[in-house]
Amino acid sequence: MDHHGGLFCGQCLGGRVHGRQTFSLEKNLGYQPVDWSFLGQSGLSFTLTAGVLLWPVVFVMTDLMNEYFGPRGVRMISYLTAGLIAYGFVMLYFAIGLEPADWWRTAHIKPGLTPEAAIALRAQVGDYNTAYSVVFGQSLWIIIGSLFAFLISQVVDVAVFHRIKARTGEGKLWLRATGSTLVSQFLDSFVVVFIALYIGQQLPFVQVLAISIMSYLYKAIVALLMTPVIYWVHNGIDSYLGADLATEMKRVAQGG
Repeated sequence: MDHHGGLFCGQCLGGRVHGRQTFSLEKNLGYQPVDWSFLGQSGLSFTLTAGVLLWPVVFVMTDLMNEYFGPRGVRMISYLTAGLIAYGFVMLYFAIGLEPADWWRTAHIKPGLTPEAAIALRAQVGDYNTAYSVVFGQSLWIIIGSLFAFLISQVVDVAVFHRIKARTGEGKLWLRATGSTLVSQFLDSFVVVFIALYIGQQLPFVQVLAISIMSYLYKAIVALLMTPVIYWVHNGIDSYLGADLATEMKRVAQGG
């Protein structure tokens, strides 16, 4: 549990830090943005945060911890992770408020650049301390939405996973793993966007709803694509633990 928990915490914390960078999924795949219209909102596309690059691993790890460590283990590591994310945000805000060294503002230029390139880069970036604040300083509502969405989605994931397993037994891993992810990420997508954009920035309800649906659509596709990976990792863990130990861990995890 120690290694799994450490990797899980690192993935989640990294996902929240990387969430400050946005990118166009379509352009990175070599296509033009889809430019969909939905609920009267035009120009919708898969504009995502870089944090989604880490979340497929979080999906798989949550399902595996559900399988082998049970609800108590997943809840414990989820609360610990939320605390570490909050602590990380507090430290970032503390760092932003520090008075920077003079050389940090203007002289932090990559070595090997020509004088012309260095001047152009400095003109583009400007004050490095201001750039640091803009990149890592985040709206309080985004932070609150992120934490609430994470906790709610993890608790729901645990409940759905074990309710499905109680009905289906050891079979149908795909149903409890992917099904619980689809339900939990539906809540995650809507909670974080509604708190951050509807409450925090007071965007129109319909616009926020459309953005939430686009975000969930991406997560649902990723969850479905990760289903074979879950089987592969699950079989690898069973083989490593041995049939008897793996069966016993699953029985205890399910409360048997």
